[in-house]
Amino acid sequence: MSRVYNFSAGPAVLPEEVLSEAAAEMMDYNGTGMSVMEMSHRSQAFQEIIDTAEADLRELMNIPDNYKVLFLQGGASQQFAMIPMNLMKHGEADYIVTGQWAKKAWQEAQKYGKANKIATSEDKTFSYIPDCSDLPISENADYVYICENNTIYGTKYKELPNTKGKILVSDVSSCFLSEPVDVSKYGIIYGGVQKNIGPAGVVIVIIREDLIFDDVLEGTPTMLKYKTHADAGSLYNTPPAYGIYICGKVFKWLKKQGGLEAMKERNEKKAKLLYDYLDESRLFKGTVEKKDRSLMNVPFVTGDKELDAKFVKEAKEAGLENLKGHRTVGGMRASIYNAMPYEGVEALVTFMKKFEEANL
Repeated sequence: MSRVYNFSAGPAVLPEEVLSEAAAEMMDYNGTGMSVMEMSHRSQAFQEIIDTAEADLRELMNIPDNYKVLFLQGGASQQFAMIPMNLMKHGEADYIVTGQWAKKAWQEAQKYGKANKIATSEDKTFSYIPDCSDLPISENADYVYICENNTIYGTKYKELPNTKGKILVSDVSSCFLSEPVDVSKYGIIYGGVQKNIGPAGVVIVIIREDLIFDDVLEGTPTMLKYKTHADAGSLYNTPPAYGIYICGKVFKWLKKQGGLEAMKERNEKKAKLLYDYLDESRLFKGTVEKKDRSLMNVPFVTGDKELDAKFVKEAKEAGLENLKGHRTVGGMRASIYNAMPYEGVEALVTFMKKFEEANL
């Protein structure tokens, strides 16, 4: 069977070149006579895999030397607790709530200290990013937290908040490596890899070294201290070894494509094709304010639940998979991550035009 165009929000599409390489190495990685799945994480072969992955990520993102790169487990959701456990020195932090994941992070932080919701877009179903130029930053806040790209609602910060000197912590799970970023503007920038980088099971945390310390919230488990993993080079316990191996291959693939500047151009081109059609369509409409649209996640609706269901069903039959929107928004959502080719978005728009003609 031929491959479909997979618009899943995550786990999501991976580059075919990477999948082919991994398949070829499944039985024998680099002359070791075993798969990376079977390999000791203490072996020289795996040490080279993780070291190369980190070096390539540092190069892609131009990560400063005073930041550590950690390959962890537990997904982005575990970071909702790990961040306040490690950073809430004064027992207070500020949260900007622009979607479900930021909301969950804010709710989790309340278990460990005072978590202030200083801005939100909940009043309009998270369909926009609030003005963050002059926020009521709390004097005692240890950090300001954002989710930079909102997978469910299809919004993206185009400018980072003015944190008035406070540490910025950002969940970039669904826009990771989609465009260049200035890592030095963040205290922590992190994300689960299953949307834009690799298979589910790995979370990458890029953390400034001065935020790694032993003096964390009393009762913090050893495994939830950044210092534990930083001191051990992400090998304190058995890491998600195969996932890291695939991430490393994706980093190589991104470098081959021309790096993050090239990816940004490609992603803008793909998103423009879909958004331009949505703006002119008489049947479909986007759900996000234009200025805040994500390049990665594009939600849209017809306004009729039965018609939405019919679209999802017929799209699947046409080889366009995972277009059903999240239950909190309804309708459809196309996730067009780095590995989604332009041809996939073309196929989607062509199908949408045909559907529109047949159903108006």
